[in-house]
Amino acid sequence: MAGRDVICLSSIDWDFIWQGHQEIMSRLAASGHRVLFVENTGVRPLRWSDLPRIKHRLRNWRRGTKGFREERPNLFVQSPLVLPFPYFNLARRINRWMLKRSITRWMTAVGAARPVVWTFLPTPLARDVIDSLDPALTIYYCIDDLASSSPEAKKIAPSEQQLFKSADLVFTTSEKLRARAAQFSDRVHLFPFAVNMGTFEKVRDASAPPPDDIATLPRPIAGYVGGLHQWVDQELLAAVAERMPDVTFALVGPPQVDVSRLERVKNIRLFGQRQHGELPGYVKNFDVGLVPYRITEYTSNVYPTKLNEYLIMGIPVVATDLFEIRRFNGEHGDLIRVASSVDDYVTAIRASISKSAAPVVARRIEVAQSNSWDRRLEAMSALIERASLERASSTAGWEGRLRAIYNLARRRALQIVVPIAVALLLIFYTPLMWWIAEPLRFSSPPHAADAIVVFAGGVGESGTAGVGVPERVGKAVELYRAGYASTIVFSSGYVFTLREAENMKAIAVANGVPADAIILEQTAANTYENVRNTNQIAQARGWSRVLLVSSPYHMLRATRTWHKVAPGIAVTPTPPAQSEFYLHESGASLDQIRGIAHEYAALVVYWLRGWA
Repeated sequence: MAGRDVICLSSIDWDFIWQGHQEIMSRLAASGHRVLFVENTGVRPLRWSDLPRIKHRLRNWRRGTKGFREERPNLFVQSPLVLPFPYFNLARRINRWMLKRSITRWMTAVGAARPVVWTFLPTPLARDVIDSLDPALTIYYCIDDLASSSPEAKKIAPSEQQLFKSADLVFTTSEKLRARAAQFSDRVHLFPFAVNMGTFEKVRDASAPPPDDIATLPRPIAGYVGGLHQWVDQELLAAVAERMPDVTFALVGPPQVDVSRLERVKNIRLFGQRQHGELPGYVKNFDVGLVPYRITEYTSNVYPTKLNEYLIMGIPVVATDLFEIRRFNGEHGDLIRVASSVDDYVTAIRASISKSAAPVVARRIEVAQSNSWDRRLEAMSALIERASLERASSTAGWEGRLRAIYNLARRRALQIVVPIAVALLLIFYTPLMWWIAEPLRFSSPPHAADAIVVFAGGVGESGTAGVGVPERVGKAVELYRAGYASTIVFSSGYVFTLREAENMKAIAVANGVPADAIILEQTAANTYENVRNTNQIAQARGWSRVLLVSSPYHMLRATRTWHKVAPGIAVTPTPPAQSEFYLHESGASLDQIRGIAHEYAALVVYWLRGWA
């Protein structure tokens, strides 16, 4: 990777709990690589519980330049804004376009060359971005079984299988993940997350006082560092703590789920999130480190990073019966006490609290040192160098490079042409646009009212003056003849050859409506003014109920505006039953698409202005 720029597609945000993502990219930046850390673009649709994360992402985007910021020398962070629908094809293509454009602009701004892409995400969007960047090398670091993390994330499995096949290198953090990836690739290597030796050893060997908030806790202390997420077995922790009132349970990490069960236990202390550099000070003051994970399909693939952070400080560890803990003990001897029940956990903690012999402590530290990030990255670098040479030789010579360029161009052309062709077919040859337009239709059965109010369209949805006038006037005349109201109000300030309101009156009179039963409002330039001005007429005459006539697809906005601007008058939407402009057999015409799009855009504008 000598001299290569690196783009990291991360599965977490930069300022989330410090993990291998930040550790690896920080070390690459420190060694001279220019790194772009792209924050998580998501593996599932949004939930209401994600609102704080959305606000945080928006804050991060604003504090950068177009979403980019330089976090430290050579290390840049992008906080991308993407549509939160990771498996919806249209959203995926929009997101791909936005991400590719922003990343390539950043590359141009900093002078970055063809990068190495190091992804922690196997989503369709991540693969799209990788393809669009044409990287010198692709590395997929598979750290979790994301498909089992939530019901929505199960859709990620096919995309991950494709990434296993296409990546130049696949690293995994657990043996089960390695075995699964090996079904699709022979370039898979096991690299569990490691420990930053310098950060922890400096604190371990120093005589500095402990953090104030842990120094005052009654000992012994059984401690945990990490997020309090859905995989932490709160029931187990609470039950064990209740059985051991003489032990303080110190949990250092941000709550990511409801932790009220833990808060109710007197000898459990929740410290919240601490900076990564502060963690060694807390771990040093634990008498025993805990890995209290639930046993699930997801955690069977998890290698607990905190394992080596405990061991490097020389403290004993008690863990639930995780697959990776069993494998760790098989590789290093029975260094970790494994507990399968509350009773086992209590017994294991009691046994661990007693002072360990010096050789046992030394063995813990020795094992942790073999799992340092220095050693991990040294081994990774050797594999990356070999893969880079193989990749370069496979495209050696101008013929190979030319073929690669043409293949890439063909893939990109297909990625553009196929979606456009599909979209055109759906829009022009299927009822898709009419399904989209249907929510705009809004009507109710007519009943006796004080007046019939007609909003003229100007150029309206058709873009042509007067097209909707005969239909709307015809509906008003029909309602008048049926005796629903004795007065008609025509509202329009539009002028083409004649004033539109006067033209509407002439048509109504020609169809038998007395001229003195018609009131004209001739100043309104839009729907908001239609409502405001006719409301003034209604209030002056003491009206309380009106029948509202307009285009069928304009009625939702017109009615919402009336409710907002004139709530004191009951309005009944009574559009023409059919509109010539919207007649269709299957697909929509370009004018009809423009009209539907205009109405939806107008609804958004009216909502933003507080008119509807």
